[in-house]
Amino acid sequence: MAEAESSRVLLVTGGGHGIGAATALRAAGLGYSVCVNFRQNVEAATAVVNEIRESGGAGIAVQADVGQEQDVARLFKAIDIQPGTLVGVVNSAGVLAPATRLENMESLRWTKIFRTNVLGTMLCTREAIKRMSRRFGGLGGAIVNVSSAASRTGSPNEYVDYAASKGAIDSFTIGVAREVARDGIRVNAVRPGFVRTEIHGAGGDPRRIDRLKDTLPIGRGGESSEVAAAILWLLSDEASYVTGSFIDMAGGV
Repeated sequence: MAEAESSRVLLVTGGGHGIGAATALRAAGLGYSVCVNFRQNVEAATAVVNEIRESGGAGIAVQADVGQEQDVARLFKAIDIQPGTLVGVVNSAGVLAPATRLENMESLRWTKIFRTNVLGTMLCTREAIKRMSRRFGGLGGAIVNVSSAASRTGSPNEYVDYAASKGAIDSFTIGVAREVARDGIRVNAVRPGFVRTEIHGAGGDPRRIDRLKDTLPIGRGGESSEVAAAILWLLSDEASYVTGSFIDMAGGV
């Protein structure tokens, strides 16, 4: 980008915890001005922004449920009034429900998961394109979607609905990448698996990584910081010829 480092604005959805928080902190260290989006946990998001600012970086926390169109509109309006130009989006916000088989699931569970994981990613990507696309006078940019190794494995007996939502993200990533490539926007995804984040607690198994680590080819669970490093590479000019692609990060699974 021709602009100064401090003028590059990056949105990280679900940026108050886990992979999102690690990405926001790493991005700030690389000179991005970071918008840390959160849905409920204002304390966690504020802590991330405070750490960014204490390290000399720039960041704001903005509450928005990315699965609600009006909230996404408000989120991007908050970004629009910040100094600098939006050049990147990391769609990291995601939810899952306690592990169980399909016959035990209710449709309300599916609605919640798909609303955040799929609709939220689509809404934020749409708004980012309107601002970054050269067709609309933007400077271009990059979008990274946080998918999951579950999109490849299907996560049987645990989270087939979550896996299906991430499968949708994979298809969406490929299609949008091809759609906006000539507009100066690259769209890629990472597919983490068996990474130590709070999401396993939400699934009812906070010790899942320790329980499964010996079954992984690499013999350990992953860390959010490792996924964040891959995300920042995909956002960077070092990945300038990469679009519609995936980085699998599941310890060899």
